[in-house]
Amino acid sequence: MATLLHLEASARRRSISREVGEAFAASWRAAHPDGTYLHRDLALDPVPFIGEAWTELCDYVLANTITEIDRYKEAVRTPAQAEAWTVLEPLLNELVAADVILIATPMYNYSIPASLKAWLDQVTFPKMSLAGRRFVVATARGGSYSPGAPKARFDYQERFLRDFFAGHFAVEDTTFINAELANSRLDPALAHLRTAHDESLSAALQAAHDLGKDY
Repeated sequence: MATLLHLEASARRRSISREVGEAFAASWRAAHPDGTYLHRDLALDPVPFIGEAWTELCDYVLANTITEIDRYKEAVRTPAQAEAWTVLEPLLNELVAADVILIATPMYNYSIPASLKAWLDQVTFPKMSLAGRRFVVATARGGSYSPGAPKARFDYQERFLRDFFAGHFAVEDTTFINAELANSRLDPALAHLRTAHDESLSAALQAAHDLGKDY
């Protein structure tokens, strides 16, 4: 039975990244009526930043060459580490249980929200592998960062996440669905790009719907 983990990171309750992510999730749920749907709102229910006890868990896993995720708990040896484990265990369990991980995130300051980075830090350990799982990232960007766009070189959102999943999780199968030029709704200097934004959003919603049926 397939499992989808749906993460949302936008500080806005009504946001473009949430809208595109939900289009994928709704399509996936319709295509997998018997599947398991897990949802976590990282903005509404923030994940704590890692602390020293977490680093001790990480160091133990690395020093003892523990690569099996189900053995990570062996690293818990102190009350502080047990408390850190209590925070990260449900996050890790959700991630490991999922066949598809959907991340709906805006671009903040050319990169990702702190809420999403906090989640990544909690669930990432040395030499862990999530190979075989599929990642989908639904994004919203204020400007245009497509290849050839003037600001393409400042895109540390897609570049970071794609490299992160490949480098830390051994996952090469990451699909990005980008809705661009969202600031044309607000910025008078970008108002002439509103049609391009509408087209980008429409294409993103259609892509999300289509991909949800196939994943």
